[in-house]
Amino acid sequence: MERRTVSLNSTIASLILSTAALPTTAVAQQAFDLDQLTMTQAAADICAGKVTSKALTSATLARAKANPNLNAFITLDEAGAMKAAGAFDARRRKRPCPPLGGVPVVIKDNIEVAGLPSSAGTPALKSFVPNKDAPVAARLRAAGAIIIGKTNMHELAFGISGYNAGFKTGAEPGVRNAYDNSKIAGGSSSGTAAAIGARIVTAGLGTDTGGSVRIPCALNGCASLRPTVGRYPQGGIAPISHTRDTAGPMAATMTDVAALDRVIAGGNTIAPADLKQVRVGVVKVMQANLDDDTDAAFKGAIDKLKSQGVTVVDVEMPQLAELNGKVSFPVAIYEANADMVAYLKHTGTGFTIEALAKEIASPDVKGTYDGLVIPHKLPGPDNTVVDGKPAYDAAIKTARPALQALYRDTFAKNKLDAIAFPTTPKVAIDSNPDSSSLPNFLLFIQNTDPGSNAGVPGIQIPIALGASSKLPVGLELDGPAASDRRLLAVGMAMEKVFGRLPPPTR
Repeated sequence: MERRTVSLNSTIASLILSTAALPTTAVAQQAFDLDQLTMTQAAADICAGKVTSKALTSATLARAKANPNLNAFITLDEAGAMKAAGAFDARRRKRPCPPLGGVPVVIKDNIEVAGLPSSAGTPALKSFVPNKDAPVAARLRAAGAIIIGKTNMHELAFGISGYNAGFKTGAEPGVRNAYDNSKIAGGSSSGTAAAIGARIVTAGLGTDTGGSVRIPCALNGCASLRPTVGRYPQGGIAPISHTRDTAGPMAATMTDVAALDRVIAGGNTIAPADLKQVRVGVVKVMQANLDDDTDAAFKGAIDKLKSQGVTVVDVEMPQLAELNGKVSFPVAIYEANADMVAYLKHTGTGFTIEALAKEIASPDVKGTYDGLVIPHKLPGPDNTVVDGKPAYDAAIKTARPALQALYRDTFAKNKLDAIAFPTTPKVAIDSNPDSSSLPNFLLFIQNTDPGSNAGVPGIQIPIALGASSKLPVGLELDGPAASDRRLLAVGMAMEKVFGRLPPPTR
């Protein structure tokens, strides 16, 4: 697919909407700007008849096709999306507007969508077409969303770079950063974040095991929520770890993320918090290994929050790294085998886990599967591998409860709404095979992984473009277990302080 570098803004801005779906016989000339549009605004405009779902979906698909070098999509369902958008427009005036009525969205390719391939980013599953939606996708569709396609990802969700050699639409492999195509998009929900950051869509779904909706949104300038484990149904999603996995909403703004959460989990509309009533802790260990852009942006963000009345206190979390290390790999690597075996049986494809592993395209993921997941091994001392069962048992019975207690006690003793930290220690790095190295993996999950293992909710908020890199920097807030709605309310208030990042230069 030939790369097009000409901006679509002028085309979109001059788009004339069809008169058939508008409440007047005059020709409507109201337009939209994908660079500034949010999901909630799009839903409101479609509901009011200011724009049609068909016009917005068409423009969204055009921008997706104009950016093949992002490698953001595995499947782009142009015909299906336009048919669904047209059907929505035809019934819009006859029924109450659903919350996501007519808005184009994307779904990560490890989340099943009826009638579309669900590959989990791996060649062995490229022909698997489920006959029903995963519950999280079904709830978006029931709320009126138009699913335009399935997004690319780090293969089998086992990585932070999105450098997947198995699927590409551009000249080079790897999902690419919306702000700089030479950089990584992050992972594993790479394509969803790149599509939102590039202003192709305003919202979508990803999944998160150790940072996979937060890391790519930090690097691409979007907002996201890793919910408390168990808040969302997990059926119909290719797994890593039933203890750690969760689907997560990703969107242009935290307000959009909150609206997606309401669609998936239910509940009333969330109002922004009063920042003068918010108390946030800052943990020194989570400010390690920062590059200059991230360090400056994080400190600047904390200063802005203080100026708006947020109480910020320094807190200690002793043994955080030690406890997290005893949970992270032992749980994810050990559970990946049985959980994938069960999922493959569910798909009806006939694939064994060994057959799946033979076709893995990414060397980092293949090494993990062949050396650790399939034999139930874990990394040991001096480049050895050891039986994973004892470490897994210790993680589940002792280390994870201790990690959860550490979080619980930290929030309670310091009377915190959340702890705040840079989502990733660095801005996006160069996209190449080395971006998937183990040192890079460990660096980029440094701050997102502990809360994942404790099962607490976390939100990612874009705060700035780096002063020298001009790449997005993100702030994460982790809250107490089951405090998702309070955390979203705080995030909605904070994003008003930071403002939305400017769109990528085209």
